[in-house]
Parts: sequence; C-alpha cells; structure tokens
Amino acid sequence: MENKQSGERRRHLTRQSMYWKMVGASLARRKSRMITALLAIAMGATVLSGLVTIYYDIPRQMGKEFRSYGANMLVMPADSEKGITDQQFQSITAMVPDEKLIGVAPYIYQNAKINEQPYIIAGTDLQGARKNSPYWLIHGDWPEESRQVLLGREIAKAINLSVGDRFTINTSKGNGEETATDFVVSGTVTTGGKEESLIFMSLEDLRSIIGDRDLDVVEYSIEADQEELDQLVLKIAESDSSLIPQTVRRVTASQDVVLGKLQSLVWIVTVIVLCIMMICVSTTMMAVVTERRREIGLKKALGASNSGVVADFLGEGVMLGVIGGLLGAGFGYLFALRVSLSVFAREVSFLWPLLPITVLASVVITVVACLIPVSKTVDIDPALVLRGE
Repeated sequence: MENKQSGERRRHLTRQSMYWKMVGASLARRKSRMITALLAIAMGATVLSGLVTIYYDIPRQMGKEFRSYGANMLVMPADSEKGITDQQFQSITAMVPDEKLIGVAPYIYQNAKINEQPYIIAGTDLQGARKNSPYWLIHGDWPEESRQVLLGREIAKAINLSVGDRFTINTSKGNGEETATDFVVSGTVTTGGKEESLIFMSLEDLRSIIGDRDLDVVEYSIEADQEELDQLVLKIAESDSSLIPQTVRRVTASQDVVLGKLQSLVWIVTVIVLCIMMICVSTTMMAVVTERRREIGLKKALGASNSGVVADFLGEGVMLGVIGGLLGAGFGYLFALRVSLSVFAREVSFLWPLLPITVLASVVITVVACLIPVSKTVDIDPALVLRGE
C-alpha cells in the first residue's frame, strides 16, 4: 500500500514538473510578447509595492515633519492663580510614551525691565524648547551656560543688542524686592511670531532670580495623530482635574488633513496603474492566443481538453505574475526609498510581509487579465483551424 502511494506521489510530482517545463518552454518561444507582458506586470507590481510602502510610512514621516512646526499639546492650570507643580509636570510627562515624545518644554513667564522698558522673560528647559521648535531661526547659539539668554529679534532690535553683548535685566521678586542681574546674549531668535518679543533663559536662571515658582504652561511635541492626542488629553484631564490639557488644533488638524489627502492619492494612483497593467496583459495575451490558434487546434485534435488548454495559458499567466511580482517588490522598495529620500530626506524600511502580498496580487491580477483572452481558446474548432479556415 505504501509503495503504491509513494508511486502515485512520484507520478504526480513528475506531471507537475513536466507541466511547468512546458509552460516555461512556451514562454521562452515567445520572448518578445512575454517580455512586454512581464514588463507591464513588473511595473504594476513596482507601483503597488512602492506606493503601499509609502502609504504605511507616510504617517511616520509626516508626523516627524509636522513636529518641526512646534508643539502639538499644551497643559495649563485650571486656576490662573495657581501653577503646575514639578510633581504634576513629572506625572504628566510619564503618561506620554517615550517613543512618542519628541520634546517637552515647561515655561514660567515673568515681567522684567531692560533700560526701564517692560519685557517678558520666558524661563524654560532650553533643550526641550529646541526639540519642540526646530523651525526657529537662531542667529548665534542656543544658551549653554548660566546667565546666557536667547533674545527675540524685536527686543534685540529695540534695545540695539547683538550676540555677545552684556546687559542688565531688572526683575521683581514676590516680596516686592527688585533685583538687577547681568546676562549675555548668546543668540537671537526669528520666528515671525510672539517668540520675537520674549527673552528666553533657563528655568534654573529664572528661579535663582525670582525664587522657586510653579510652572505656567507645559508644551509637548508628540509623534501622534489627532485621535491618539485626544486620548492622551482625556487621560491627563481624568488623572488631575486641576489641569487643562489641550491639543494645538492648527498643527494636528493640518497633519490629519494632509495625511488623509496623500493616502487617498496613493490609493487612486495604485488602482489606475493596476487597471492599466491588466489592460496591457490582457491585450498581450489576446495577441498570443491569436498567434497560437493552429497550435491550440492541433492540441485539441490530438485529444487535449478545453480545460487542459486553458490550464496551459493560465499557468503561463501565473509564472509571469510570480516573476513580475518578485521584480516589482524589489524595484518598489527602491522607488519608495528614492521618494522618501527626495521628499522627507529619510530612509524607509523594507516591509517583508509586502513581498508575498505583492507576488500574490500580481498573480491574481495577471490571471484575471488572462481570463477573457484564454476563454477564446474554448471556441476554437480544431477541424476549421487545421483546414486553414
């Protein structure tokens, strides 16, 4: 019994091997036609693989790009007379996943005077502010040492200060006592916004002048879409009712709108290219069927069934789909990598699960494209063909 089953398996494998050899030989005899079909399949698979890679990588790339436009979440105290304690600040920050957090900058605002003119100091974590706002145009350097400040361009212009100049800031403590402290301008900032009318210094420097004081606001730059940010805002609000977290709608809404449009465009282009690919393959296979009418008629005259003839053509389509899909998956990654480097100046990773999906999609589309031409083989009358009619 075992020997019989083993023999049947060997015969089955032999028939399969002979079938694919015949399919390969048939493709080799019509190189020009089949290369045309293969190129169409490979191009379609390249676009499919490349655009799907871009589709799944767009949120990450665009999220990083939009983070350069500033913070997308703010946390403020519910009572304007109170601030955010350092303990509250640490608790809020702990709720943000480390892999999502781009930057965080707590702020304390303090009135001050320079040459008897009123200005506002923004004490902050300067490294966090730098990560939150990479779009700031800095002339000079960010403060790195104690008693260094970053001046807004409007202030620097008003009091005629430039990088390296020393000046005195007068501030008032809570008890009414006024202090005068010397600072050095490490750089000036240009943004076209309110930052140009502020004096930026470290929290440590500001607290050393005015004493320990709670935070006025905390700005977060988080790599997340609107839905994720809304969930985080709700989580913070539920954990501490004395805080008012909110998203910066102009940033997050713009990000979601742009992402939605880009992803829709990707799918539209993909569908159009795949339709063109099907038309090209179908046209090529129709020409092949027409050329092989005598061969098909001879096969039928020798006893080949309609299903056998159809299976031969579909086998050719499957083989073309597999080869074209493999080529397309590789070229698709190169295409996506080139687009990402050109647009975002960042690399994309190869999506391995996309390889079998691309090959399977190529095979399915190729087989569907072959159905109409191959169905014509059933109507071929071997007697008429062999008579030359």
